[in-house]
This record gives sequence, structure tokens and C-alpha cells, in this order.
Amino acid sequence: MLRIWLTKPIYETLPFFYLVAGIGLLVASLYLDYWYWPELCLASGAACLILGLFILLKRRDFRAEKRPDD
Repeated sequence: MLRIWLTKPIYETLPFFYLVAGIGLLVASLYLDYWYWPELCLASGAACLILGLFILLKRRDFRAEKRPDD
């Protein structure tokens, strides 16, 4: 299995990049009116938002489990 190693700043900002890209694509789908672009932007924007939220929630849960009980 291929593992990709990212530096910590890139690793930590990746979910926020997905969220911003998803919002940008959803907004772009409102303004585009050529061929299938609105549908493509809508689908990929929703996918980016779901992926970004999924990564954020999984990281939050993992960090909460690793934290010692206070």
C-alpha cells in the first residue's frame, strides 16, 4: 500500500481546503450556465463538503479518544 506523507501544516489545513473548495464549487454552480457545468459543480461541491466534514469529525473523535481522561 502506498503511503503519502504530508507535512503537519498541510495535513492540518486539508479538511478546511476541502470545505472552502466545496463552498466555492456550490457558489460557482449558481453562476455557470454552460452544458453540464452546473451539475458537475454541484455534485463535486457536495462531495468536497461531505469529505471535509468527514475528515474533521474523524480527527476530532480520534483526538478525543487519545486524550487522557481528566
